[in-house]
Amino acid sequence: MIKTDYKEINETLKAIVKDVPYTMTNLANASALLNEKLEGINWVGFYTIKDDQLVLGPFQGKVACTMIKFGRGVCGTSVAKDSTLVVPNVHEFDGHIACDSASNSEIVIPIHRKGRVLGVLDIDSPMLDRFSEEDKKGLEEFVRILETVL
Repeated sequence: MIKTDYKEINETLKAIVKDVPYTMTNLANASALLNEKLEGINWVGFYTIKDDQLVLGPFQGKVACTMIKFGRGVCGTSVAKDSTLVVPNVHEFDGHIACDSASNSEIVIPIHRKGRVLGVLDIDSPMLDRFSEEDKKGLEEFVRILETVL
């Protein structure tokens, strides 16, 4: 199991977004921070809601799916359910969208503004069962920090 220092990551995020009023800037730096600090991942980024679908935002990794309908794949399902999804094996997830065939596990966390889903944080890993309960809690706190500045 990979141990991650979410206290350090989240404190760094607070410093990076402090007094920065630009959504895309904050999302870009947040994806870069996670890409730098998380081991065993191959894609990290954001999708935001536009025109009743998820649209690709700032990310680190290979070229990705640009638009995802609500209810489709892990990201669209996370939005539809408005809940964090941890998928130990994406190949067993009904309707999984394979943007990168090397991805084997995934975590998706909804991002809110004024009580409504604004988008998601999506992280993929080439490892099976990469994301633990500790990752879920640490990344949900990461998203809560972002929500304060979006």
